[in-house]
Formats: sequence, structure tokens, C-alpha cells
Amino acid sequence: MAAENPTMTLNAKYDDYDFPTTAPEGRPGHPGHLTSEQQAQVDQLRLLLEAEGYTDRLDTLTLLRFLRARKFDVNLSKKMFVDCETWRKETKLDETVPIWDYPEKEALFKYYPQYYHKTDKDGRPVYIEQMGGIDLTAMYKITTADRMLTNLAVEYERLSDPRLPACSRKAGSLLETCCTIMDLKGVGITKVPQVYSYVKQASAMSQNYYPERLGRMYLINAPWGFSGVWGAVKGWLDPVTVEKIHILGSGYQKELLAQVPAENLPKSIGGTCECEGGCAFSNAGPWQDAQWTRPAKWEKKAGAAAATTAPKEAAAGESVPVTAAEDAPAAAPAPAAA
Repeated sequence: MAAENPTMTLNAKYDDYDFPTTAPEGRPGHPGHLTSEQQAQVDQLRLLLEAEGYTDRLDTLTLLRFLRARKFDVNLSKKMFVDCETWRKETKLDETVPIWDYPEKEALFKYYPQYYHKTDKDGRPVYIEQMGGIDLTAMYKITTADRMLTNLAVEYERLSDPRLPACSRKAGSLLETCCTIMDLKGVGITKVPQVYSYVKQASAMSQNYYPERLGRMYLINAPWGFSGVWGAVKGWLDPVTVEKIHILGSGYQKELLAQVPAENLPKSIGGTCECEGGCAFSNAGPWQDAQWTRPAKWEKKAGAAAATTAPKEAAAGESVPVTAAEDAPAAAPAPAAA
């Protein structure tokens, strides 16, 4: 049942959004559709976190995702948020994202393509994984498990910003989730232990540290006997997440194309798109379109930090420090509210 008098109060200190902030569907607890009690729980969670010294990621949309993930239990949401911040600090994620380089990507994609590619019919980013070629023994000669998981985390950060804000601007309403396609073609019984091991770690990261980011998931080309593996995987996931997942066999095209336009779907999985250089490497989507994209907050922050230490040539040939205010790029004008 939708909230009576749906509303959402933004916080002037933390909510500096330049994209729509109202969810397209009036589901309770989603942005723009809060009860007065849910709004109070957002404020309470923020106050508790501020009291413990947290200052980052206290914006309303982020706090709402953690609250929804814990059914608006403020104490459980606080624990989830704190655990996430602890993980971010331990992995030095905020320092890693602006400087992350993954030169082994092309070699790894021969075994395990993982990429964002255009959007579904709801305007959400489409994320694709093709798991049939996974060979962890060969892959670990190219990279490490830690680097693979770090790259996954970096891509989640880039999903949060700039991908989803760009999609929201184009759609004219807030989009917070993605459409995931996992192609299981070629995943035979001998590969199940390797796939199981990695997916378990990746699923834990997604569920624990990036809540409420899954809109729909399609598992296509599910092999015979997959139901047993799926029974184990479901045990790691929240029941709400399980409801978003569709298990499809080799005849998946009709259902998948009902959600993703053929021109947005790579030809390798039943669509018509053939990006120059390969869809897996194109990163095509609204986040590449100057009309919709803006510099990510982590880019601005990294640029401002660099500007405070960058030398600036003085008239006499001496160098002096440049302040962030002098060198930071001007903010792009915000689009009209949704």
C-alpha cells in the first residue's frame, strides 16, 4: 500500500543531488514516497551515525537504501552501514576508486566477461556476466582474487556514480538499480565449484555493502541440474532479492527481450548490438553521453585534493600551491527536478 501523503525531506547539508530524486513507482520506503515515520527513521539513523563520527555517505538516498535492506529497523540499518564503512576503510576503497587501473581486463575477459552495456526498457543500466569460460586456474595466472573483487567494488562505485545519475537524468526520475544478465552457457558440472566459490564472494559483497542495487536479474542458459546449485545460492540471499531473479533456460530470448531492447543487447546473447571493438569493452550507455553525464563525486573530490597540492607557476618562475577553489571545475547546472 502506498504511503499516505507521500513525501521526502532532503537534508541541506548532505543532499547535493543534481539528478531526479523521486522514484518512478510509489512503493513505500522509496524516495519521494515516505511515511512520516519513515522520514523520522532516516533522520534518526543520520543522527546516530553523526554521533559516532561518520560524515560521508549520510545523504538521504543512501540511508534509505540501508533502511530498506533492513526493513526500516534503525539499529540493524546502523550496524549494516557501520560494517560497510569498516570494510571501505580496510580495503581503502575511497582512495582506490579514482586511481584504479585494470590493465589485465582484456586478458581476463577471454575467460570471464563482466561489463555494463546500455540500458533496459526502464532506463536502468544493464550489467552482463558470461560465466561459461571461467577458469580460475588460468585467471589467477593473470591476476589475483583480491584484484578481481576490487575491480567489482570499483564498478559498483561507478554504477552509483556516474552511471545511475546519468540514467536518472535521461529517464526524468530516480533510478537506483540495474538489470543484471548472467549467461550460464557452458557452465558444466566440472565448473560449478569454481563458479560457486567466486559468486559466493561476489554475492556477499553485493548484499552486504551495496544494498538495494538489484532491479532484475536474468540467469540465462541455465544448465541441467542448476536447480540444485540455485537452491544453495538462494540461502545467501534475502527473500526480496530472490523474487527479482528469473531462471531461464536456452529459450530465454522472448522474456529477456521483453525487458531489454534488442538494439541494447549484445548479439552474443540474443540481441542485435555489435559495438565497435566489442560490446564488452564499449561501456556504452547514457553515462557516456555529454547530455546526461556529469563528473562523479569521487572524481571531483580527487580533483580537489590534487589541486590543493599541485604547483602553480608564479610570475617570477616560482611555484605556489593552488587552492581547490581556484582549480576545481565549475559544477554543471542541475537539471529540472523530477
